[in-house]
Amino acid sequence: MVKPSRIGLALVLCLQLAAPGFPQEKDKPASDRPISNSQNKDWAETALDGLTVEEKVGQLFMARLRVEYLQNRSAELWRLRTYIRKYHIGALAMSAPRSGRLLRHDHGLETVLLLNQLQRESKLPLLVAGDFEQGVLPARLFGTTVFPHAMAFGAAGNIAYAEAFGRITAQEGRALGVQWNLFPVADVNSNPANPIIGTRAFGADPKQVGDLVAAYIRGARAGGMLTTAKHFPGHGNTATDSHLAVPTVEEDLKTLYAVDLPPFRKAIEAGVDAIMTAHVRVPTLDPDPNHVATTSPVIVTDLLKKQLGFKGLVVADALDMAGLGRVYATNPGRAAVDAVKAGIDVLTMPANLDASYRAVLDAVQTGEISQARLDASVLKILEAKSLLGLDKARLVETDAIPWTVGKPENAAMGQRISDDAVSLVRDNGKLLPLHPAGSEAGAVVPAKHARRARHLLLIVLCDNVRAEDGRVLAHQIRVREPNAGVVFVDPREAPKLSEDVLKAVDYAPEIVVGVYIVPSAARSMKLGRVSKRPASLPDSTSELLDKILDRASERTVVLAMGSPYLSDDFPGIQNYICTFSNVTVSEISAAKALFGEIPFHGHVPVNLSSVRVQAPQSIHSAQVVNVKPR
Repeated sequence: MVKPSRIGLALVLCLQLAAPGFPQEKDKPASDRPISNSQNKDWAETALDGLTVEEKVGQLFMARLRVEYLQNRSAELWRLRTYIRKYHIGALAMSAPRSGRLLRHDHGLETVLLLNQLQRESKLPLLVAGDFEQGVLPARLFGTTVFPHAMAFGAAGNIAYAEAFGRITAQEGRALGVQWNLFPVADVNSNPANPIIGTRAFGADPKQVGDLVAAYIRGARAGGMLTTAKHFPGHGNTATDSHLAVPTVEEDLKTLYAVDLPPFRKAIEAGVDAIMTAHVRVPTLDPDPNHVATTSPVIVTDLLKKQLGFKGLVVADALDMAGLGRVYATNPGRAAVDAVKAGIDVLTMPANLDASYRAVLDAVQTGEISQARLDASVLKILEAKSLLGLDKARLVETDAIPWTVGKPENAAMGQRISDDAVSLVRDNGKLLPLHPAGSEAGAVVPAKHARRARHLLLIVLCDNVRAEDGRVLAHQIRVREPNAGVVFVDPREAPKLSEDVLKAVDYAPEIVVGVYIVPSAARSMKLGRVSKRPASLPDSTSELLDKILDRASERTVVLAMGSPYLSDDFPGIQNYICTFSNVTVSEISAAKALFGEIPFHGHVPVNLSSVRVQAPQSIHSAQVVNVKPR
């Protein structure tokens, strides 16, 4: 939990002294009241009338805020202050390394204070957004509640869980100065080879996905935060990561309307505040080869706004992604112009802010983008700020953070959800549950010594042994089986370690293989070229798992700590458990399930080669009250 310190209080005074003078109401703390459908339209219209064309264009842009570099007097802070002063930007998008290894624990409060400073320096309140797909991230920095990936909610099948997820994330985010969540994912993950959606989606059943999306939106709005359904018109049935290339959705209209669009309809009905477009080509909707969804008037204006009736903010996925950048490689500013002309209101993280800003400004000044079109988007942005109460209070009250963020009952909820998501997919009846047999404290065993283990052997297959994947799982298993041997293997080390690992497998009576496959742009960039597909294990670790199963399938439990599709590549798995997530609460749940401490309540919410997704009526809406830590 983040607590104010003497250093933090001194920093507050320094920042207040450094801030320019503003009317008194801007120094009141920001509100966390629930989102309603009413706002101070007079303020929004008056503010719009008081803006120059240059300031209006600036309101369309959302710049990246790298939390790991946001420190007092840092280059990141200077960059953002320049953007506010020079380009009049309207929003910031918070990003941070998922592992948290580059983040110091004592920077949580400083980050909030610097957000307050940036709010003071902006003529209009800034919308601060976060991509909070597992709760407010980075949890290590802010002490926030950790939730599993969305697919775990599909596995748990409880509407109340999704609503609590939205509400708690909203309350904690608002307490830290973030008012807009770029979530939930409304994509239906119907393609097992999808390298970027995967566990970020609730599942493969459109009705279940729509119900959980709607529940999350209701919870988040109750907690006072804007929500965003993404990635319109659907990114689930692609085998290409739009961070790296331009994916194409090869579906007919019947499939699009039956599978991809229903969750977005549910989101709109639930009152979603924004919808994010995908940088994907959808030929059945718009055959123009130069258009992706973000730059397609047919998809943004005709389908989303007119046919589906969406009146809220339409936000582009990051403009610096290759899915859009490759189309505009010779003229990056043009992407922003075409997006606005298509119907986009918010231009997210352009690769070149200066070129994009100047291109849009020039398009307005020459009449290519009409003044009325510009005003319509800016007014929606200002109305969203008013809806959040930022016209009256834009600053965070830091004294309230310890009482709002990281409550024990919220942490218990995150763990409860993760526990209920764990699914037993295959069981040969010979191994589970495991039985603790040790009494001495254990330690991580180097591969060359692991063959000496006479008890449980844990093998963690991950993308990088220096990352955090598997650390909590290893600790939890050693708590229960102190003599367990633990080996970490990544694609680079697998060829060197395979012989020793296989010797250890021959000696171990019980083997657990934890496999970490979680979709991300970084994973696609690093591993996509050396694996069967970016959503699979790389070749070297895949070969090792094949050999382990050939020697010891009967006495091996495979834990899918992320993608459940692993079993499609390894039909020889006899004991298979899915958590649908790699976060800490999921690792704890996996250990509990292995040793029989919790029952297997989850069901697989996607289609596997041996399992079909359950019908949507499996979703239930049990009330969740008085949840206590287990």
